[in-house]
Amino acid sequence: MLTIKRQEANKRLFIRRAKERNSGDRCVQFWFLPTLSRQIFILNESSKPGDLHAPVSLKSFLLYLPFAILPFVNLPNQIIMERISVFDIFKIGIGPSSSHTMGPWRAAQRFLREIDLQQVTSVQVALYGSLAKTGKGHGTDLAVLLGLNGDDPVTIPVEDVPANIQQINERKSIRLGGLRDIPFDPEQDVVFLYDQTLPYHANGLVFTAFYHNGTGESHTYYSIGGGFVVKEGEQDQEGGVVLPFPIDLGAELTNWCTRENRSISEIVFQNELTWRNETQIHSDLRHIWTVMRDCIYKGCHTDGVLPGGLDVGRRAAPLNRKLLAGKPYRDVDDWIRQISRGGHTFQEILKWVSCFALAVNEENAAFSRVVTAPTNGAAGVIPAVLMYHVCFSESFVEEDIVRFLLTAGEMGSLFKKGATISAAMGGCQAEIGVSSAMAAAALTECLGGSYAQAMMAAEIAMEHHLGMTCDPIGGLVQIPCIERNTMGAIKAITACQIALESDPSMAKVSLDTVIRTMKETAFDMNTKYKETADGGLAVHISVNLVEC
Repeated sequence: MLTIKRQEANKRLFIRRAKERNSGDRCVQFWFLPTLSRQIFILNESSKPGDLHAPVSLKSFLLYLPFAILPFVNLPNQIIMERISVFDIFKIGIGPSSSHTMGPWRAAQRFLREIDLQQVTSVQVALYGSLAKTGKGHGTDLAVLLGLNGDDPVTIPVEDVPANIQQINERKSIRLGGLRDIPFDPEQDVVFLYDQTLPYHANGLVFTAFYHNGTGESHTYYSIGGGFVVKEGEQDQEGGVVLPFPIDLGAELTNWCTRENRSISEIVFQNELTWRNETQIHSDLRHIWTVMRDCIYKGCHTDGVLPGGLDVGRRAAPLNRKLLAGKPYRDVDDWIRQISRGGHTFQEILKWVSCFALAVNEENAAFSRVVTAPTNGAAGVIPAVLMYHVCFSESFVEEDIVRFLLTAGEMGSLFKKGATISAAMGGCQAEIGVSSAMAAAALTECLGGSYAQAMMAAEIAMEHHLGMTCDPIGGLVQIPCIERNTMGAIKAITACQIALESDPSMAKVSLDTVIRTMKETAFDMNTKYKETADGGLAVHISVNLVEC
């Protein structure tokens, strides 16, 4: 018996090209539009439990086909997709994970806005899929507690994080929304459903509020990567923002840059004016860089062992001392000057880039303040590459900070819309791979490369991360995650240099092609390699963990 699974977005059905996946799961698809997002699947009896399907005959499917085509009649050429600001890609928050910490934290805050706080007597939270399997290591339960407690990841003092968690655990109560105390036992009221996954995304969580009158309400949210959160039923909503230069594909970005004779950052800047004025854009991007820079500095001056039970020692601070060899400095600006004045041999620069990346992700693993770029697990790549440019590029000027972040942000947006930035959906290629591509394009533009060379650099960087799995030992963002940031940064710099010496018109692989390939690779990747700690290094290294 054949079955059909149908997914719709605002009553539009987009059907893709015919493709055989394997003998046990046949996927029939057709091209109709250049912008693709939805599919019709023909599945056999090997369909997985939970698939939304209804038995149909082949005859019924053929009868259905004309109705699938009808929505395309008189549709505009440009479908309005999600509109993403660079400030959606770069978010200030608390480590260690954008999808497992920042996302659930934001979901908890949103839940509070959508219920009647004054009527609540108790609250429960259920974590599904990857959020359950690696939630303890990523601090998902802690993030939910802080969100319900009225704390904000941008403004909470880092030192208050463990204190507030300890208070909730000891008192067995939570200050709901920061307004009033209700009973809350984290051991009982945060439920880890390890063997259950919600249908839309691997990172699902359900909040339930119980009211005085015996009623209540539940809300389901999905943390879809990079700190982005969607509520059940909102997954396929289109954005209502109209940009002067709408971009969903690399080809569209190329078109705008060519037509307007502008760089990537200039095109993106015009789009950003939709949300902020010119002064705000410059100020807020410089603030993003300040948080990144300060995170590097803090990580380079903090010794010790990371929390979580793996006994991973910090390496950035000892490496920083060794490289500076006793040179004095007073503050972060003076520190950067000393690095810039030091040796510029290949080995020294390589060590500094690694040091910068290590510093950020050691801070991230220690529940410190970082910038999602585009995720927390990959937060060290972009700061490391930008700091490399600041310290070692003779052409660096202050304006490059804004140009770098605008270009990087647009690359992250393309990957999010065309594939994923969630390791729970795509493995580590969706985190380190995307961050490396973002950094490669941004550095290329800042070093004088054309928009075509910048996009080529992004393609090269991602091409050499395709298939990278996410297999965190103990569910912690430490091994191999911290070191992978150093590799992603170095690959970004290498990709930049290759692109600067190349003719993009001769490239065999386009940015859109590598994004599409990454998406297909994500679909084909075994679930155990998607941030579950069920495969790879995570099951080959024996460790005894304690709670974070």
